[in-house]
Amino acid sequence: MSGSQDRRPVRRRAFVLGTVGVTAAASAALAGPLAVPAAAAAFGYTDDGTHYVVDTGAQLVFKVSKSNGDLTSLVYRGVEYQGYGGMNSHVESGLGASTVTVKQSGTTILISVAYGTLRHYYAARSGENNVYLWTDKADASVSATRYIVRVKKGLFLNDEPDSYTYTSSTIEASDVFAKSDGQTRSKHYSRLRVIDYDYVGWSTGSVGLWVVRSNHEKASGGPFYRSLLRHQSADGGGLYEILYYGQNQTEAQRFGLQGPYVIAFTDGGAPSSALFPGTLTTSWADALGIPGYVGAGGRGRVAGVGITGRGTAHPYTVGLANSTAQYWGPARASDGYFSIGGVLPGTYTLTVYKSELAVHSAQVTVSAGATTTLNTIAIPSSNDPSNAGAIWRINDWTGTPSGFKNADLMTYAHPSDVRAAAWTGNVVVGSGSETSGFPCYLWKDVNSGLLVYFRLTAAQAAAAHTLRIGVTTAYANGRPQVVVNDVWTSAVPSPPTQPNTRSLTNGSYRGNNHTFTYSVPASAWLRDTSRYNVLKIDVVSGSGTTGFLSAGTAIDAIDLLG
Repeated sequence: MSGSQDRRPVRRRAFVLGTVGVTAAASAALAGPLAVPAAAAAFGYTDDGTHYVVDTGAQLVFKVSKSNGDLTSLVYRGVEYQGYGGMNSHVESGLGASTVTVKQSGTTILISVAYGTLRHYYAARSGENNVYLWTDKADASVSATRYIVRVKKGLFLNDEPDSYTYTSSTIEASDVFAKSDGQTRSKHYSRLRVIDYDYVGWSTGSVGLWVVRSNHEKASGGPFYRSLLRHQSADGGGLYEILYYGQNQTEAQRFGLQGPYVIAFTDGGAPSSALFPGTLTTSWADALGIPGYVGAGGRGRVAGVGITGRGTAHPYTVGLANSTAQYWGPARASDGYFSIGGVLPGTYTLTVYKSELAVHSAQVTVSAGATTTLNTIAIPSSNDPSNAGAIWRINDWTGTPSGFKNADLMTYAHPSDVRAAAWTGNVVVGSGSETSGFPCYLWKDVNSGLLVYFRLTAAQAAAAHTLRIGVTTAYANGRPQVVVNDVWTSAVPSPPTQPNTRSLTNGSYRGNNHTFTYSVPASAWLRDTSRYNVLKIDVVSGSGTTGFLSAGTAIDAIDLLG
């Protein structure tokens, strides 16, 4: 998992590539003034025949193509940053022929791009080294939605080597690569969940280029979703804002206006915290006339006075979601208090997550300009599988594979990576290494048939018991079938609903958490209490191919209930 996986996520966490790494908590001290004083007369735009050229009146000049809405130039302090591989910065890989218009209103400039049913916007404010962006996706005519800032090579040192994606050895699809030393690289390997970061970018120490993400209210996948963030290759780098991404996606697309997200230049420090999701105040944008834009006055808030029944060793997150929007916020460690603002009016499913495991849900209605205050939420003991009395348990129930072998590595490497420990791993309950020795992922063609050894008392062996295996996602309908002592075999369980794309090999264990239960009869256990019972876990499925693309699943926890 990422470093914050089993700790409270740091809401202002930075993700930095370059010679200077800055946490967002230090951004105010390091970033300096966001708006660089400049002559007011410099602010404005011109039409050079093929582009609208915007001078922010600070140190940033950018160009937008009048034919397709691409960002074709991004000049800061006289240096061109836009472009690698002859490509522009744009929505998706470029929208194609579009209708592009511009409007200046006092100290703001808005460029509007219309492509079929999709609308995209660039805005600039006088005296700021920022480009504000919105994207409005009305339907699925554009298959996914991302904005990628393409940065010229040689401008920023790539000292985050796991982002490096250019090698001649492709080991999976066209986007997972192997280096000569056996390490793997892919633009998919972000390490981070959406909840873990507010911005991504690079810094030289004197110049910082960042993409500050939006609040993702029209994205999909929730607070723990992973998608592309950045990559660095031989001909340049890319910074992403992903508004919808299909890889290992657990939700349907949401449509509507998303933003703002921001391309921000600084003097080398982190971007101003005033731009962060949930913090950015865009009252100036109310007058831009962007269709679908809802200002602060048209939004509400949900606040809860506390949550009881929590496991204090884990962070808790509260999420809101319906078919049109999603939001989330942390629950305070001391008492579970939470507050989620900037919410569009409507009725939402409120979900309380223990780490990433949903342990409570309810309905809540949000009204514009109002706060919906909730009384203390009591999580029923039965909602948290960790509360069930177990004869033995391997790992805690968190909705993640955290703690299992290779779990941390799998968010930024391929399973074939030389850094991965062997995917074999028979374990003995009570050894103290049963969790760290058990692989986080099981595949039909790689390590199916892993064994768990355990002893039972005479009383335990005389009774039937329930075995539980929790999973966090699956590839190609991989699911566990179990054999006990070679005398009892479970039925093949039905596959739960899971994403139908790659997951385990491109840095994501997050799908739909599911618990498989097996009623093991007393006749399956050994009566000799000095001997180990043997549980064999096979992965079954009629789908998948071979190796790490055979049917597989990610494990959350395994236990035998008393």
